[in-house]
Amino acid sequence: MTLRLHNTLTGAKEAFEPLEKGHVRMYTCGPTIWNYAHVGNLRSFLFYDLVRRHLRVSGYRVTHVMNLTDIDDRILDQAMHAGMSIGEYTKPYATAFFEDMAALRAERADHYPRATEHIPEMVEMIATLLERGNAYAADGDVYFRIASFPGYGALSHLDRAGLRAGARVATDKYDKENVSDFALWKKAQPEDEKIGAAWDAPFGRGRPGWHIECSAMSKRYLGDTLDIHAGGVDLMFPHHENEIAQSEAANHQQFARVWLHSEHLFDATGEKMSKSAGGFTTLRDLVEAGHDPLAIRFFLIANAHYRSRLRLSSEALHAAAEQVRRLREFFDRVERTPSAASDDEGLEQKTAAVRAAYREALDDDLNLPQGIGVVFDLIREANAALDSDQVGPRNKASLLGLIDDVDAHLDVVRAEEPGLAEEVERLIGERESARRARDFARSDQIRDDLRRRGIALEDSKAGVRWRRVAPTGAERS
Repeated sequence: MTLRLHNTLTGAKEAFEPLEKGHVRMYTCGPTIWNYAHVGNLRSFLFYDLVRRHLRVSGYRVTHVMNLTDIDDRILDQAMHAGMSIGEYTKPYATAFFEDMAALRAERADHYPRATEHIPEMVEMIATLLERGNAYAADGDVYFRIASFPGYGALSHLDRAGLRAGARVATDKYDKENVSDFALWKKAQPEDEKIGAAWDAPFGRGRPGWHIECSAMSKRYLGDTLDIHAGGVDLMFPHHENEIAQSEAANHQQFARVWLHSEHLFDATGEKMSKSAGGFTTLRDLVEAGHDPLAIRFFLIANAHYRSRLRLSSEALHAAAEQVRRLREFFDRVERTPSAASDDEGLEQKTAAVRAAYREALDDDLNLPQGIGVVFDLIREANAALDSDQVGPRNKASLLGLIDDVDAHLDVVRAEEPGLAEEVERLIGERESARRARDFARSDQIRDDLRRRGIALEDSKAGVRWRRVAPTGAERS
């Protein structure tokens, strides 16, 4: 099986091979910590997690760098109005980002460089661009000269006929209609000095533009050429386009071999989620509304392919919670049910075929939703086999192996409350003691309390089994 990824640069799926055999260098655009990350941001961040996990499943060692932008126009504006330094202003949002990622069980990147900690690397790259004629100074600012880079626009398939030679854009973000030379360095203003947002440089005291940050930090940790650069589709232009121009002009090497972009998340009204527009939902909002972070994780990475748009709704999140419950219940049932005397050969062959189909779906541009679909088809058949006591030792091992395959990407099946299994077993024992003592009121109370928590007890000849179900009563979310 060969991993194939849709490369935004070429517009086609391509067989993936890193420059260095067995080792992938991956850079992903992290949060701009001027506010809490919204759920649309988190979709991108969990997409990076999916890429990283599948690369590891595919046998690669991954060096993953994910930046934190802690200086840009918005941060300066907000810090100034709050009367804080940029470090004081961004600190709680950086903390919240890592808390959100932990709650969603995203694996940590190898490096989380912050822009303000890598000013020397940015100054060095800007100096190189000035020396080579790709950049120029104007009124204390430094701009990249787009006319010096003939390949500009290839990633976002921009019509170069619309470029306005000599025009300059000082803001960090702009529309395609404003394509022109962009700021690499901005002259320090008195207010910048007050909030700790100015540094010395050979071309004048000031601060970096947004785009140069990623180029300098990716070079520092991963070298001139990346195997994979990933981000949300909204970053394709101008940010990623500008990264390519300044990196390749400075290093005379291809900047990134494969570009991956995840699509937007839309809210229930159909509007794109955006902090700048003021309408957005955070992980904290959803948790306070009663949604499980792992159901949110499932929704964001498994409900739609990463290159398809996704709409957030309470109904979709409840459906995701039900799918997580079904996976967990099935895992518990397979693990806890004693093996039958013999194996069902048809089930064995079907399980092997589903494991292969699941892997093929992930190898085909990380199509997790398709892979999950074939798994749920098998779960129905396997549950019927369990009902009729037809799951033998090999069947059981194969089914548990399938769950391991799935959870290598999802990481929701074994993500238990600490000590949950032990607590349930203790309560089952207490219930059995109550029944033997004919204390049926206590026995029923234990059963009903567990049911409200989403744990159903089933009495059988083999003993009492428990499984997850949707919570009932006051605790239902």
